[in-house]
Amino acid sequence: MSFDSTIHAKAVELTKLSYQMTAAAGSGHPTSAASLAHLTTVLMYQHMRWEPTNPGHVSSDRLVLSEGHAVPIIYAACADLGVTIGKAGDGMRSMQLQDIETLRDIDSLIDGHPNPAVGFNFFDAATGSLGQGLSVAAGIAAGAKLDGLDKRVFCVIGDGESREGQIWEAVDFIIDFGLKGVCPIFNCNEYGQSDTVSAQQSGDVLKAKLEAAGMDVLQIDGHNPTQIQNALSSHAQTMYDPQAKPVAIVAVCVKGWGSPSQQGDGHHGKPADGGGLDQALTELEQTGRQVGATADMRLTTSAISEKKPAAANRNPVMSFSEAATAFGMTDQVIKGNFATRRAYGLALHALGQAFDDVVALDADVKNSTFAEDFYKDDQLRDRFFESRIAEQNMISVAAGLSAAGKTPFISTFAKFLTRAYDQIEMAVNSGANINICGSHAGITLAADGPSQMGLPDVAWFRSWTTVANHSGYPAFYVLQPSDAHQAYALTVAMAQHEGASYIRTLRPDVEFLYGNEHEFHLGGHEVLTAGRDLLICASGYMVHEANRALEMLDGQGIDATLVDLYSLPFDQEAILDLANQNNGMILTIEDNYGGGIGSAIADAVSADGGGFNVRQMCVRRIPKSGKTPDDVLAYCGLSAEHIVAQAMSLLQLTTA
Repeated sequence: MSFDSTIHAKAVELTKLSYQMTAAAGSGHPTSAASLAHLTTVLMYQHMRWEPTNPGHVSSDRLVLSEGHAVPIIYAACADLGVTIGKAGDGMRSMQLQDIETLRDIDSLIDGHPNPAVGFNFFDAATGSLGQGLSVAAGIAAGAKLDGLDKRVFCVIGDGESREGQIWEAVDFIIDFGLKGVCPIFNCNEYGQSDTVSAQQSGDVLKAKLEAAGMDVLQIDGHNPTQIQNALSSHAQTMYDPQAKPVAIVAVCVKGWGSPSQQGDGHHGKPADGGGLDQALTELEQTGRQVGATADMRLTTSAISEKKPAAANRNPVMSFSEAATAFGMTDQVIKGNFATRRAYGLALHALGQAFDDVVALDADVKNSTFAEDFYKDDQLRDRFFESRIAEQNMISVAAGLSAAGKTPFISTFAKFLTRAYDQIEMAVNSGANINICGSHAGITLAADGPSQMGLPDVAWFRSWTTVANHSGYPAFYVLQPSDAHQAYALTVAMAQHEGASYIRTLRPDVEFLYGNEHEFHLGGHEVLTAGRDLLICASGYMVHEANRALEMLDGQGIDATLVDLYSLPFDQEAILDLANQNNGMILTIEDNYGGGIGSAIADAVSADGGGFNVRQMCVRRIPKSGKTPDDVLAYCGLSAEHIVAQAMSLLQLTTA
């Protein structure tokens, strides 16, 4: 009984610390933490191969706490083990028991939910928005598989959380790619926040669902140390058995384990305090005696695998013209029309050949996003992850791949990204390096109609351009290339940037505006024509429509400046200088709903306080199908003729 009694003793100790730290914070989830006391102890003190002094070691086993609100039990173990915390350059140190008293403080490294970006490197991703952790774990395991590492990735999932569809997207992905290094552990403690969980999330039903999906399932008592250790050992053995199925563990646990006064409804997210805290701690002592808790053996973490991934190579990337020649697209270039989505696929293919760390993910539209260029290259195919129609899982997998040291490029229709905004936000919170392509953006998609058009995307991503990430850079760069050269160059720039970027590409072919000699960078813009009467700022397809309008305006005697505002954020001072050279008159044009470049310029004008006049043109009605882009542009009031009319109105002129 030495092993069991020692694990029980440590579980009691860690649970006490969980109650004490949440009481000090005045908030938190000690009962959820208590339900994981034994699982955490066996994993972190005995089974996982990792080093507390180097918790982020590339070859170590990983633990993803999808049930992020239960994090006090992990903090308790880390404080007890002296896990290294802090940010490089700001002073790394061993976590101490007194650190738990700073839980949720504004200047603490011990955040309310797991987050590596604040300096807690034991974790790989921010969790707490439920349902996402298993996808992250799959991404970490996929990265390890590419690197030839045999590390395992344990993921703890709440039973109530398992109602989220993304959990089952992740299960499918794990089976699709044979990621047997992932060990999902379902914490079946029967209680959610406001009530007991549905019978559909019971241990027995979860076991049946997982088996039906194609997993071997071990159902155990989550407070029985020997059963936990045996289940984890069984999972380890399957990694080396080519005939074995992926394994999941369903652990039947007690919410508020060890403290009867803290069990049942009404205790979720409520720390014990005063007499309640004293009672909980006393009950834990009594429970410890009942289960024979005695620390009569030494617990030690297992040794890390000696395997290490090879350093990623980053070679020079071909130019657009070189890539077009190399990949057999010269004839298409000669035609003079080339879709920006096609240029994105070309660049992704070239990046894959030049950068060993670039990986690609797509959601069953690779033949439309042209991510298929990457997929069709036999040398790159093992770095391509077809995620199927499961965009939420795809984003979180990419966050896991980023944590594994990869540079992921995620491609799907801009419209379909809206269902994964939460996952994108959590990836940014984690400090993930992700690159997203939203194809078929804007109303020029035409015939397929608004169910396929990305229209609110610019406003949502633009909000992130106003926020600094953990490194001080914009949390997102939003890129809207107007031609193929620009799309190619910006895709390459995304791969060279450490952070998050979103590129918006078009379905229709567009004329070339630039050549190989042009340079583009995140945060830049391009002045296409210089005038004195009016500044027109446009992006993407609308640059071409604005070009058409310039000819008409010239016929009216209006000399306009046209700026290709391909990046958000942008150089505000430079844009306002151009506006001053054009009498403070600014017309913005975009093929999406409001809140995009027009709002960004309006914000810049407001902050400057100068005498500017801004007129915003964007999609102001729900569009519909049209046979051509011109049809839909006219329907939404964004044709060249509409641009001319708005310019004349802004300048208070009438058509000659």
